[in-house]
Amino acid sequence: MSTVAEPLAEYLAESSKSGDEISVTGKWTPTKSRMFGKSTESKQTVTELENILTNAKSEPGVLAMELDPTVGGDSFLVHQVFKDPESLVAYFSSTASHSVSTLLKVARPDLQLVRGADLPTTVVDAIKDKGIPAVFGKHIFGFVKNNYVAPDPKTAIDVTAKWTCKPGETSQLENLKYWWQRVGTDAFSMEEGLLRFEVFEAIGEDALIIHETFEDTAVLKFHLMKGTAKIYKSDIDKVAEAERYVFRGPVSWLIRTYSKVLRLPATYSNRGDRHSLSGGNMSDGTTE
Repeated sequence: MSTVAEPLAEYLAESSKSGDEISVTGKWTPTKSRMFGKSTESKQTVTELENILTNAKSEPGVLAMELDPTVGGDSFLVHQVFKDPESLVAYFSSTASHSVSTLLKVARPDLQLVRGADLPTTVVDAIKDKGIPAVFGKHIFGFVKNNYVAPDPKTAIDVTAKWTCKPGETSQLENLKYWWQRVGTDAFSMEEGLLRFEVFEAIGEDALIIHETFEDTAVLKFHLMKGTAKIYKSDIDKVAEAERYVFRGPVSWLIRTYSKVLRLPATYSNRGDRHSLSGGNMSDGTTE
């Protein structure tokens, strides 16, 4: 069943607030782990990630980087924000070349979710040439509240997801866009604490990347139990499948339970070590 596209609400039709910035979010898992104690690969993974974080502090093109330990495992969610495509390409082709190569010897990357207003082929090639699986999404609509000021990292929760259309004789992509447009339209007023809602169309795939920032646990709880996730999940399920869900922040056991009830294939983490240049950035919110 096809859905009829509706005009975008004014607050959804605005240009991306991130400008030329590109965000990369994904999980890294040691190739070997132990039930008790840390494996050699686990220790080396931590060391290499910490080295990457340290090196990022001297790179003007790396606006932010975050290492978040996952819940229930020894993996890490790694979140990076680059100033522009040129900065990302330079980072992966030179600065990070040795570090990433060493990291790949002890850890395996899960699908990296790459987001930006514009993603030239140089960005796609720079990441794929390192043997890192990734999906690349270009911004198509969304909103950012509160004048782009970054929320409190002690309470805010970021959710990044990939939804892939179910196979069929015709593409379901326009239907998937329609339902996520409905989510954003209603959530803008229904969920005041949903500070950021952005939809990105995957390059070369019938898929979307969704990024949301919730002010705190209470807002996310409402979203999952009574808000737009609850209202539209069954409609979205008819045309697509949730392939990845990444929760970054103080995700309580209650939130983890609700997300499992909605059958979201999620990875959860706590806030870890972070580097960000003074003033912040538009992708994560500027600092006051």
